[in-house]
Amino acid sequence: MTKKTNSMPYTITEKILLRHTKLKTIHPGEFINAKVDICLGNDITAPFAIEEFEKLNLRDVFDKKKIVLVPDHFAPAKDMKSANQCKILANFAKKHGIKNYFEVGRMGIEHVLLPEMGLVVPGDAVIGADSHTCTYGALGAFSAGVGSTDLAAAYATGECWFKVPESIKFIFSGRLNKWVGGKDLILHTIGDIGVDGALYKAMEFCGPVIEILPMDDRLAMCNMAIEAGGKSGIIAPDKITKKFVKEALTFGKKHGVGQNRRGRFYLSDPGAKYSKVYEYDVRKIEPVVACPNLPSNVRPVKQLKGISINQAVIGSCTNGRISDLRLAARILRGKKVNSAVRLIVIPGTQAVYLQAVREGLAKIFVEAGGVFSTPTCGPCLGGHVGILAEGERAISTTNRNFIGRMGHVKSEVYLSNPAVAAASAIKGRIAHPEEVL
Repeated sequence: MTKKTNSMPYTITEKILLRHTKLKTIHPGEFINAKVDICLGNDITAPFAIEEFEKLNLRDVFDKKKIVLVPDHFAPAKDMKSANQCKILANFAKKHGIKNYFEVGRMGIEHVLLPEMGLVVPGDAVIGADSHTCTYGALGAFSAGVGSTDLAAAYATGECWFKVPESIKFIFSGRLNKWVGGKDLILHTIGDIGVDGALYKAMEFCGPVIEILPMDDRLAMCNMAIEAGGKSGIIAPDKITKKFVKEALTFGKKHGVGQNRRGRFYLSDPGAKYSKVYEYDVRKIEPVVACPNLPSNVRPVKQLKGISINQAVIGSCTNGRISDLRLAARILRGKKVNSAVRLIVIPGTQAVYLQAVREGLAKIFVEAGGVFSTPTCGPCLGGHVGILAEGERAISTTNRNFIGRMGHVKSEVYLSNPAVAAASAIKGRIAHPEEVL
């Protein structure tokens, strides 16, 4: 049963956090300890958490089923150092019987994999030692990135401390223009409020547009809440969420990830307090690109047609889902990548990879002159599978374009949706999809 509270109106974020404490009331700015449903770590951050946990000399972790380990950043291992990082995860999982350890061959990019496997459900409180853990807010969960030491403490106690965030409401109305999706909505929002416009706030996305937005687009939006400084992003669960979660739970069980939880569907109360409210008419939003070196440096695609590129990346935890690959393939079908451009397409998980093969999408990418890679975070963080050299320029469906993010400090990264990235790969410069169709 849902915890009883007084008549104070709460936001969805406050309701979820309250349920995970022993408190009777909660308010923004308050420091709390909350129980967590999922603790996520990857091959960069989890080794530090494991090292700190082992110093506690505890016999075991708090719950073998609630810890998820995904080697995805430098995996498949690109060198000896990355191989050792991945080995630490494998050894820890074996020692403590961690059920949800996803080795290469089973793994995917963590923030694509967990929703796909039904590991996160509405109403959950999720932490991950990765800043883009805020992705899972698309499922109606409170989900936030934490440091490796906080993750270690959660391994031991099953709890994490938080300052209850204030919430900002973002209302999207109108009808989406062609080629505009969740990536454009969040880039437009970040461009409007800035990279610190939601500092330690819960970004609550709502309105008629969000209510009909596909789950993949919702995941992309919540994924980039951190790029506005947000503690979390969240969308109230609805029939789209319910359908997605039902299918994900079935898929997860099929692949040995047994989850019997259906989740709790919370909504913000009428009268809940927000620090700010923003309203957007999406009819005024067109495909956009975030220019170097901030996700907030946003301009319409049509203003950037003279900018040449050396590389196009389609994938990542923001846009590596099957709908993203379908959109890119729609642009690339029967066409060729510009001879001066490297096109790298990275499916988010093994399941996305297989689906892309079944649908002939992989064939389209390869025949167009692109590379179709195994799932990895790779180029997004300048890890591997597409590092930029000095002076090179990329357009990418990833989420960050800081100085040196994808390689050399004198390289440049432009962020876009998959259709724009695909069109740009064909033209050899930043291009609107309509230019190639």
